[in-house]
Amino acid sequence: MTNALIQIADVAKSYRRGQETLSIFDRLNLTIPHGDFVAIMGPSGSGKTTLLNMLGGLDRPSGGAITFDGKQIENLSESKLSSWRAANVGFIFQFYNLMPTLTAAKNVELPLLLTRLGSGERNRRVQTALEIVGLSERKDHKPKELSGGQQQRVAIARALVADPKLLLADEPTGDLDRTTATEILEMLQLLNKDLGKTIVMVTHDPAAAKYAKRELHLDKGEFEERVS
Repeated sequence: MTNALIQIADVAKSYRRGQETLSIFDRLNLTIPHGDFVAIMGPSGSGKTTLLNMLGGLDRPSGGAITFDGKQIENLSESKLSSWRAANVGFIFQFYNLMPTLTAAKNVELPLLLTRLGSGERNRRVQTALEIVGLSERKDHKPKELSGGQQQRVAIARALVADPKLLLADEPTGDLDRTTATEILEMLQLLNKDLGKTIVMVTHDPAAAKYAKRELHLDKGEFEERVS
C-alpha cells in the first residue's frame, strides 16, 4: 500500500521467563497510513505498550517485519536504529519523563542534542515547538513550577521538536484530570489535522480513544477495529 507509513506483517513477540516462553503476539498484522490517528485499547497484558515500543524501535519483534515509510526497521543495528528513531519518532509518556533540573526549553531541546544542528537552529526549533503547545512564556520554568497539564505540553513539544513523522503516546492523559486531559487530546487532534502528524496512542480510556480517527482493540494477539 503506497500510502502506508507503517506496515506490520506477521509480527511475533515472545519473552523468556525462566524455562517458559511467554507469547504476546503470534502473527500480528496492521497498516497505518500517513496522517492516521489510531487509538489502541485492550486488557492489561495484551501487549499494547510492547507494540508501541516496537513501532518506536525501542524493542524488536521475535519474528515478522515492521516497515516504516518503505524501510524495514526490525533488523537495523542499534546505532542505525537510534539515528532512525531520533529522526522519525516522538514519544509522549503518561508521567511526562521531564528532567527536573532543566527548564521547559532545555527539556524540549534534549532530542536535538542527538543531531548535528547548531545552537541557533536548536533554539529556533525549541521556540517553535513551545509556541505550538502554547507555552512560550513558560520556557524558563522548571517542571516543578508547572502544572501537570503544562508538563505534558512540554513533553509534547519535546516529541515535536525534531519534526518526526510519527508520534507515539502511551497513556498520555492517564495522570491528568478530565478537563486537562481534554485539552491534551484536543491538542493531539490538532497536531494530526493541522500538521499531518501520524499518531498512535495507547489508552485505557474510551473517552480518550474517541479523539482518534480509528479505535483498535488488541486482545489475544489480534486487532479488532471499531469506528470512532
